[in-house]
Amino acid sequence: MLCGIDEAGRGCIAGDLVVAGCIFLENTPNISGLNDSKKITEKKRYQLYDSVTASTQYHIVTKSPQEIDEKGISVCMREALEEIKSQLNAKEYLFDGNTTFGVKDLKTMVKADGKVPEVSAASILAKVTHDRNIVAEAQNYPEYGFEKHKGYGTAPHIASIQKHGYSPIHRQSYKIKALQPSLFDSL
Repeated sequence: MLCGIDEAGRGCIAGDLVVAGCIFLENTPNISGLNDSKKITEKKRYQLYDSVTASTQYHIVTKSPQEIDEKGISVCMREALEEIKSQLNAKEYLFDGNTTFGVKDLKTMVKADGKVPEVSAASILAKVTHDRNIVAEAQNYPEYGFEKHKGYGTAPHIASIQKHGYSPIHRQSYKIKALQPSLFDSL
């Protein structure tokens, strides 16, 4: 029995980090359309989310921007991976990517989210959860446009930080090059 694991939001400058693990239930029919969550439309991801939750044993871990700022992204990733392993009993654990973050008995595979159905399913759970969370936060902080960029460091997002400063859901420990003073600023 394989537990597929993937994350969403690791590269964001705002919002939660979400890590999901999935094990397909026995006698579950194949879920049509599974793929890397970034390669399917938002509408399709939301449709697949319900199929995945109905067909898997799963666990989703969310780490807040404050936890990320306090502990660092690598520690948060390690804690989330360890929590998934403690909550989902599998013979093998496969994480999308190339690092285990120091977690024992965890295998990795680059682009597993597009190759291994269990990891694709985890990818969808993580991405939909991440996006739902940050879209909900967009209502509290409409000036940042979180519903459009989902917390990633797009040019409009960085421009909104320059104009309004950081919100409580920004990862203030992340150094954003465009927001750093230049050597020429002091001349």
